[in-house]
Amino acid sequence: MRALGFAMKLDAAFLYQFLHSYTATGTLFVGYSGGVDSHVLLHCLANIPQLQDKITAVYVHHGLQSCADDWAEHCSAVARDLGVHYQTLYVDAQPKKRESPEEAARNARYQAFQSVLPKADCLLLAQHRQDQVETVLLQLFRGAGLKGLSGMPASAVLGEGRVLRPFLELTQEDILSYASEHNLHWVEDPSNQSYQYDRNYLRHEILPLLEKRWLGLDKAVVRASQHCAEAHTSLSKIAKKSLQSLYQSNTQSISIKGLLLNEPVMQQWVIREWFTELGLKMPSQKVLENILYELISAREGANPKILHDGQSIQRYQGRLYVLLNNKQAELINLEWKDIRLPLLLKNNGCLSFLAEDKGLALQALSSFNVEIRYRQGGEKIALAHREGRHSLKKLYQEANIPPWQRESMPLIYIDGKLAAIADRWVSAEFYTEKAESCMQIIWQQSP
Repeated sequence: MRALGFAMKLDAAFLYQFLHSYTATGTLFVGYSGGVDSHVLLHCLANIPQLQDKITAVYVHHGLQSCADDWAEHCSAVARDLGVHYQTLYVDAQPKKRESPEEAARNARYQAFQSVLPKADCLLLAQHRQDQVETVLLQLFRGAGLKGLSGMPASAVLGEGRVLRPFLELTQEDILSYASEHNLHWVEDPSNQSYQYDRNYLRHEILPLLEKRWLGLDKAVVRASQHCAEAHTSLSKIAKKSLQSLYQSNTQSISIKGLLLNEPVMQQWVIREWFTELGLKMPSQKVLENILYELISAREGANPKILHDGQSIQRYQGRLYVLLNNKQAELINLEWKDIRLPLLLKNNGCLSFLAEDKGLALQALSSFNVEIRYRQGGEKIALAHREGRHSLKKLYQEANIPPWQRESMPLIYIDGKLAAIADRWVSAEFYTEKAESCMQIIWQQSP
């Protein structure tokens, strides 16, 4: 990124150089609202001959304004005049529980953009320096950490593609000057004047006062955000390296003992990196503190839960797990009529068989009734190469299967007899290693 204050001229050469620095050579999707900022971005891109056939203007129709249909028609007409492709995306931007109208619209917009962004292609957005200042200050007022105070990056991953913001070092005056020079016409969103939205109140009431007192405020705030971004990157690298030694990929859990070897502040960073690895929403400071001071300090054998954004964080045998709460398995007995076909289990994945040289005897599967049941309590099973009969509870404990997974493990019954426990154990009565055909059970669990 250039040092602030470096003279730049907004033109096709500037934009082409920016794209070249990020090797943006695929399709370029442009977030086009019809406003002046995105209009200037689209117009400038369309005047780069090498990119003419690679540009698609995307208008997101939130359905929140009575004139949204008119704006869509305006955007389509502008795109047609510029000779670029055009697409309208319709979204539901109604706020969910604990979601502000601004947040709901933003989330819906980015989800829509992500849905049309192929691998290795780019989405270009027209946010500029003043937008960055507003973003950083709003994050500060909300008590954000280093990531929030870093503001918007010039380049970031979005789904399988990338989002690029070429105007972040430019001012609103730079953009308006370009629009005037090229006689552009754009739409004005009346909601931009409403003080109902925090950003508008900050933009029209607070920032003008601050800028009167502190000249060059925008440059100072952006510079501070860059310092935060650098610190965030450094700490994330340290935390990510620490996470590697704690993380168990097959269970997606982390070691409590290993986590506690870090300093308290770094423990929080490691947990954030863990959530990032799992693709989860970042935990609040309160959730982090609850994990560290309530969950981790709980006595061994206790099973407390910390709830967060549809998940619960739990501990078991010295490890932390994140569990989805929004899909509960429906433990319904099912008859497996045709073992050649996978059997779907309600919110519990699916079962299938795979030919193997040891496992369940195919003859038993083909000749008798196969049924899926779930644990009722007191079940026992005899295993090959082990003496006696073993309770499911004992086997689960030996295999370190967490308590919350045990009830959902499907039990395979053949003619009323317990033949197998998911894809873990096979009853000695139905187990064979002979040359005759055998089948291995595959349980693909729900994500």
